[in-house]
Amino acid sequence: MRDSSQAFLLGPLLKSVSRSFYLTLRVLPAGMRDPVGLAYLLARAADTIADTSLVPPEQRLEWLLSLREQVNGAAGHATLQRLAGDLAGQQTQSDEKILLESLGPALSLLSRLSDSDREAVRGIVSTLTEGMEFDLRTFPDERAGRIVALREPADLDRYTYLVAGCVGEFWTRMTGEHVPGALTGDPDAMLRRGVRFGKALQMTNVLRDCGKDLRIGRCYLPSAMLDRHGLRPEDLLLPDASRRARPVMLELLRATLDHFREAVAYALALPTCFVRLRLACVWPIVIGLETLQLLLGNDDWLNPEKASRLPRGRVYRIVMYSLLLVGSNALLRIWFARQMGAIESRL
Repeated sequence: MRDSSQAFLLGPLLKSVSRSFYLTLRVLPAGMRDPVGLAYLLARAADTIADTSLVPPEQRLEWLLSLREQVNGAAGHATLQRLAGDLAGQQTQSDEKILLESLGPALSLLSRLSDSDREAVRGIVSTLTEGMEFDLRTFPDERAGRIVALREPADLDRYTYLVAGCVGEFWTRMTGEHVPGALTGDPDAMLRRGVRFGKALQMTNVLRDCGKDLRIGRCYLPSAMLDRHGLRPEDLLLPDASRRARPVMLELLRATLDHFREAVAYALALPTCFVRLRLACVWPIVIGLETLQLLLGNDDWLNPEKASRLPRGRVYRIVMYSLLLVGSNALLRIWFARQMGAIESRL
């Protein structure tokens, strides 16, 4: 039985800040919802701290590290009051303000989880905040007027693990803990596939949001790749940038598609009787693959005003269609194969 603060945190507040991910959370098996939902709330609060551009990066980093310490059990009621007072007042979105003001109840809820769930949530939030710390230490202040790029593809791969691949691990461990029988075969193979699943989704985000990120000084396209095509990060803001950088996009899109193949293997490895888990995997795979198709057809993909985003109506149709196919591996394979074939034919 949930108390009122828990019901608010994992109900209305979670819905208000999780956007489309709330749909996935709602369909999860009951035992997974609370730890996964709480992990999302804490990570979302950390992300709000890291993205508050009105505050200098150094101050954001200090607050981010303080929150990580709180999540990992450090005492500090004064820290929470400072976050709620100083940082919440900087928020232009009321939902994010309420989220920061609710950190005390969220941490209280964390302390009441089972030992294994509490350690898992602490682990995933710690790793995710490492990714946010990476951003704050690597890239300039959003108002600095300059762009910094990651250096090597390995740097991008590490980044995608910190901000999304680790979520695949966490998800898999939560599944093993709360849904007996859902993970068949080699558990290590499922963990590896889970990491690739998360990386697939983050790489899709990187390519889709590249234009927006460039305009706040962040270039996730590695400079070693740009160099091969005679490009500098600053060139990606020029009018012909989408055309000139298309070979880089295609190279990264191929790598993303390889990650998606492992994501498909992950989803199909779940027994057909676990409908909720399968739906929670099928939706982001199909949405991601269709986003890659939009990218391939977007001649102005580096223009943030023309970002490759699926219309909400299309997302709803994917959800409805998936309800008809989720119980059949054969039908899902056909669906996934058509999506991937449409991408491969244009690479």
